[in-house]
Amino acid sequence: MLDIIIYFIAYNFVLDKTEVYTPFITISPHIAAFMMSFAISFPLGFALSKYVVFTESKLKGRVQLFRYAVLVSMCILLNYVFLKLFVEYFNFFPTPSKALTTAIVAVFSYISQRNFTFKVKEVYVEQPERKAV
Repeated sequence: MLDIIIYFIAYNFVLDKTEVYTPFITISPHIAAFMMSFAISFPLGFALSKYVVFTESKLKGRVQLFRYAVLVSMCILLNYVFLKLFVEYFNFFPTPSKALTTAIVAVFSYISQRNFTFKVKEVYVEQPERKAV
């Protein structure tokens, strides 16, 4: 939710729905707002994942951070593709597009974090044999 709120504020009030011009490229306002919200949600998301959601993981913090960065790179790509698709090709409004994109990417992210970034090794415990009575 925080990501969507930051996106909404950045898109509507900070950028005022205008393009961002740099010496090299022009960035559309919905993509610039995504970049702004990402700058806050990346470190906050890692901290919440590590210390609140996936506390049982025994992987070293730097390993988790590296894996999280790899996963977030994929999420950035997904965010970019879905925002471009929804806003520029389907002509949806930017904030609802961001909300839909966030929902899709959040499901992908949670499954990936559980099975990759903060994976917990399963310990096999041999069970004693039971004798028939």
